[in-house]
Amino acid sequence: MQAGDLHPRVQAALNDGDVDGLVGLYEPDARMVRDDGSVAEGLDAIRDIWAGLVALGGQISMTTRYVVETGDTALLSNSWTFEVEDTSFSGVTAEVARRQADGSWLYLIDNPYAGNEDA
Repeated sequence: MQAGDLHPRVQAALNDGDVDGLVGLYEPDARMVRDDGSVAEGLDAIRDIWAGLVALGGQISMTTRYVVETGDTALLSNSWTFEVEDTSFSGVTAEVARRQADGSWLYLIDNPYAGNEDA
C-alpha cells in the first residue's frame, strides 16, 4: 500500500456507506477538522463526522492533487466533490498520514476543508 491509496479507499468506503471502513483509515488518536473549523479528536468523534455524511446518502469523487512521502510520514491533498440529490459540495484537503508497522498508511490529521476560505 502507498500513502496515495488512502484517497481511493475513502472514496470507495464513503460511496458504499461503510462508516467502519472510513474510521479504519485513521490512527486511534487522529484529528479531523469539521466543516465549522472545530477539530474532532479520536475515532469516536471521527466516526460521528463520517456517519453524518454517510447518512446524507450522496456520492463523492476525489482527485489526488499530491502525495509527498518522507520516511514514514506523508503529506497528501485531494480535491473532492460530494453530490447529494440536486446539491453538490466541494473542497480541497490537507492530510498527514503515517506508515504503520504492517506497511499500511493511516491518517493522523485530516482537514477536508483546507482549501476553503473559512476553514
